[in-house]
Amino acid sequence: MGLDLSRAARDIDSMAGRLHDGAAAQAGRLTRARAVLQAQDARLDALREKVNRGGDRVTFLVAGLSDGLAARHPAPDAPSDYVALGADGSQIEADRHTPVACFLLNVGTVTLRYGDAPGATLDSVPLLLADAADLEVRDPSGSRSVRLDGPLLGVRRAIEEHRALLELARRAPPELPVVALLDGSLVLWTLSGQAYPDFVREALLDRALLPVLDEFAALARSRPLALASYISYPRSTDVVNTLRVAECPYEPPDCDRHCAGRGAFQRPCDSVGGVLDRDLFGGLLAPGERSALFDSASSIVRRYGRHAVRFFYLNVGDEIARVEMPQWAADSPRLVELAHSLALDQCKRGRGYPVALSESHEQAVVHEADREQFWRLVENALARRGLRAETSAKSTSKRTRWL
Repeated sequence: MGLDLSRAARDIDSMAGRLHDGAAAQAGRLTRARAVLQAQDARLDALREKVNRGGDRVTFLVAGLSDGLAARHPAPDAPSDYVALGADGSQIEADRHTPVACFLLNVGTVTLRYGDAPGATLDSVPLLLADAADLEVRDPSGSRSVRLDGPLLGVRRAIEEHRALLELARRAPPELPVVALLDGSLVLWTLSGQAYPDFVREALLDRALLPVLDEFAALARSRPLALASYISYPRSTDVVNTLRVAECPYEPPDCDRHCAGRGAFQRPCDSVGGVLDRDLFGGLLAPGERSALFDSASSIVRRYGRHAVRFFYLNVGDEIARVEMPQWAADSPRLVELAHSLALDQCKRGRGYPVALSESHEQAVVHEADREQFWRLVENALARRGLRAETSAKSTSKRTRWL
């Protein structure tokens, strides 16, 4: 017997009731957040100083303010001739039940040319990680190592997506403007905090991702190339958290000192709490408009240097999306306008989502049948060489229908 949804129906209905009861309070917090946004926009320097005084004593992620707070920028006209690039990836992971330790990354890529000579190129490139050097991250100064699986495999996949996108950008016609899009955040959130030792960050960020971004920046100096990531239906609260600092009555703001032990919606800043950035800007931006640029204050971004992540919110008509850019691109008004206009144009062509990303996702996706076939290929290759394809009884049982 599988999932019995009838048994969960009562709990689902109860959940919906609680959400309904809290809707009025949530609407009030959203109204307050929009009022604070407008008020603080006129006192931006004072708010920036208050955020700085709080520093690390503010325990939630606060957006850096460098380009206003409530600014609205209309969409520039998109060029008629341009190239949209997209890269996305998926993966097949090993576990303790599989016959051999290996991983497969599959990166889908798309080049779409618009204008006088339209065309499209779609491709996918599988990358097998099976050698010892591919399966772990080693500390070059010691004997420690960390296995490359789970979240770290996702980081490796993101690096390969960047590399694939860079290769597409190199091959794009140099006379045309180009938007190079990635799905999801430019921030390697997995590497933030203390979950992994520093040698992992050095290997995957300093020596792998950042050199690729260096090459993007160099290429953008010789041609109109806007590198950006696109986040659909974002759940981020960076800007709202800045408004929470504005609502804080303490000087300097210090979450642990003044509000430790207080429950949800019992802190002074909770007057705007529980609101998402997309809801905040949904009442501010007209279709096609973007917000001001904000800075990501993630601890890992401090290692990015000139590639530090900046972002804006964009009303694409059907939703408020988040667009992230490396600092060198965001510092160029020309490249920001290019990312704004072409991301919006891609969404119009893709019914609310960039065509280059939806098509690269289709090239990258790995279905369950593909996974089964991949492991059969592995087992057959081992068998041809006289190697035992050992697997667990649990795995064999799950692949065999008994009833």
